[in-house]
This record gives sequence, C-alpha cells and structure tokens, in this order.
Amino acid sequence: MFDSLKGFIAEVAGAETPARSFGEEDYRLAAVALLIHVANVDGQTDLAERRRLKTIIEERFGLDAKAASALITMGEQSDREAVDFYHFTSVLKHALDDDGCQKIVEMLWDIAFADGLVDEFEENTIWRIAALLGVSTRDRVFLRQRVAGQCHGTPRSKAPGPRPPRKGKHERDGSNARRP
Repeated sequence: MFDSLKGFIAEVAGAETPARSFGEEDYRLAAVALLIHVANVDGQTDLAERRRLKTIIEERFGLDAKAASALITMGEQSDREAVDFYHFTSVLKHALDDDGCQKIVEMLWDIAFADGLVDEFEENTIWRIAALLGVSTRDRVFLRQRVAGQCHGTPRSKAPGPRPPRKGKHERDGSNARRP
C-alpha cells in the first residue's frame, strides 16, 4: 500500500515511474476509467474533453503520450465493462489516502469543466464517486469551485440553478396580514 502511495505522489509530482503496465488493480486504470465515464456521461465527448483527458493523464501520472493512449484505451474498455463505480473506487481507496482521493475528485471536476459546460449528469456522477471515495460534500464543493476558478472564461452549468424559497400564500398575494 505504501508503494502505491509513494508511486502516486511521485507521479503527481512529475517524477518518472518505472511501471508502465496497467493491471486491473492499478489505481491509474481505475482513475482513468472514472474520468472517461464522467467525460462520456452527458452523451457526448468533445475534442476539448479528449484533449484535457490526455493532458491530465500525462501530467498527473507522469506518462508519455504512448503510455497515456494505452491507458485511455484500457480505461475505455474497463468503463464499458463496469456495472457500477464500486470496483474503481475500492481500488482507489485501497491505494490512496484522503488527499489522493481528493485529487481524483479534482481531476473529475477538471474533465467536467473541460468543455465549459457542467452537465447535471456529470455533477451527479462526481457526487456519487466522491461519496464512495469518502470525500465530504464540503470538500467536493470546494474542489468544484477551485477547478471552476482555474478554467478559462466562465464555465456554465447545464443544470438548473437553485430555486428561490417558496413564499407563503399571504406573501404571494401581497398582503402582510396574519390569518387566523
């Protein structure tokens, strides 16, 4: 477990890693499968999302273009075969500490914001994955805001905004009189 954690920290820091095979229990494969799922969940994966996915994988895991492409191919296959997120999140929870799980959620937000639109399905998927990873609602929202602040331009959300509070009958009709 400590070797996996050291490898993750080295990869995030940009250090070269010797292992280039991606087994079923490799946290990198689990993370990429989740990233791919978020990119595809709104029904379309555009060029901006594909490019950002490749960049995230290369930068965060210290992989060259060939290894990143291989990992993406394997991640797509794993995502197609998966029936839920539990297998991926359990691999990640086993390999990473709390900070590592938060970095995964941050990467998921990065993919969601890649096209400038956060779809309600992307938002819900990240919420579910974050819950399985043990990332609190507070941290999930903070990570969303941080990634949104780093995006170029103002990212838009496809999800409807919060509704204003409902007014009571006497407030709707303009009367302020209390009714018995």
